Amino acid sequence: MGIIPKLKIMKKNEKPMTYAGSGVDYEAMDPFKRAAQLAGLSTDKYVERFGFKVVPWTRGESVFLLETPLGYLGLVIEGLGTKSLVADSLAELDELAAKMESLLGKSFYDKVAQCNAAMAFNDLITLGALPLIYGQYIAVQNSDWFSNKNRSIDLIEGTRRACMLARCTWGCGETPTLRGIIVPGTVDLAGATIGIVPSKDRLIDPANIRHGDAIVLIESSGIHANGLSMARGLADQLPEGYLTLLSNGKTYGETLLEPTHIYVSLVEDCLNQGVKIHYTVNITGHGWRKLMRANQPFTYVVEHLPTQLPIFDFVQQRGPVEDEEAYGNLNMGAGFALYVSPDDVANVIRIAAELGFKAFHAGYIEDGDKKVIIEPKGLEYAGKTLGVR
Repeated sequence: MGIIPKLKIMKKNEKPMTYAGSGVDYEAMDPFKRAAQLAGLSTDKYVERFGFKVVPWTRGESVFLLETPLGYLGLVIEGLGTKSLVADSLAELDELAAKMESLLGKSFYDKVAQCNAAMAFNDLITLGALPLIYGQYIAVQNSDWFSNKNRSIDLIEGTRRACMLARCTWGCGETPTLRGIIVPGTVDLAGATIGIVPSKDRLIDPANIRHGDAIVLIESSGIHANGLSMARGLADQLPEGYLTLLSNGKTYGETLLEPTHIYVSLVEDCLNQGVKIHYTVNITGHGWRKLMRANQPFTYVVEHLPTQLPIFDFVQQRGPVEDEEAYGNLNMGAGFALYVSPDDVANVIRIAAELGFKAFHAGYIEDGDKKVIIEPKGLEYAGKTLGVR
């Protein structure tokens, strides 16, 4: 690897960085989401002519379910966000990238593609729905975007790999050219997936959450695809930008592009091996506040934290980003959570290890006010801070 100039000493911002300050304000967006859910209620009757029924409590969940004679069908539509802009920025750093063999000639869109698909797959499985079909959405300003063969090949291969990790068929896609909407040279990536819960005994229903349940956290691969707007804002403040080295010797840009874990195999294998999963949470937007996504008034107590990844140390120190903001919006090293009986904890950890995931017993659930308590950080998030329904 070539030599990168040493990072210049920087003064911390007078005001800490926030996710809302980067343009992503959940307090502004969540009211629209709740209003849309209410509007959707008036359309529920239309599936009944096929013998289907809407599962009403799934409005506001990560996946929407229909009850059918064949089991439950789930639908998720998710977008990648701005992670592709990090890949674009690295690819454009030709002069500096030439100094680093690890960056030279790469598009990174294989990693971006996996993150894009993972957003939908990891939401789908939260209620036990396993993916059947995936559809990809790629919107560009001009069809010339596809003339970059390396990038196109990487995008295809990354999507194929993601579908294989999710044990899912890649069935369709849409590639609109949206002049005047998409910024020239960029791409808007999204996707949708349909899944199935074959029987009631495999449905993950938050009504099964009990006082005394264990919280098992599955470690993330990094920042995943949430928080990139704030992370990109930080890059603009660094003298070496995305080529800034972290404590582990990897560049900031490469680390941000680490592919999102896909947790489908974990949920499926746990169900296949008799683990009674009471609920699961995909830790993305709203960060660890998502641990209290279920409607019931439970308190979620986290006693142990995941391995502290260099990317989160870096973002917090250089932002600076305070703990309350970080854990309230980023995954901070935990990408997925399962709530199970204490008797099932060992099995979940074993199954996760067999699949290459790191899982640990992080805490417990108790009756009480709806809130998340992160004891090692002295943090507490009240239920009112999560308005997803």
